[in-house]
Amino acid sequence: MTKRSKESVFKKSSIPKSETPLERTTRVAREMVNKEAEQRLDKISRLRRTRLEREANQAAQVKDGNKG
Repeated sequence: MTKRSKESVFKKSSIPKSETPLERTTRVAREMVNKEAEQRLDKISRLRRTRLEREANQAAQVKDGNKG
């Protein structure tokens, strides 16, 4: 019988373990949530940029209107 060292017993194997159905579901759900969060942040920044541009244009129109 060969002696096993602590390193050989607890060493991570180079063979990746297969993904269980629960892990797969968790991974897919997290990917979906992350994708939705990214899309939401993109939409918020787009809307914010549009609102700031509109407010700047309105302020410029008010200044031009007060000169005449």
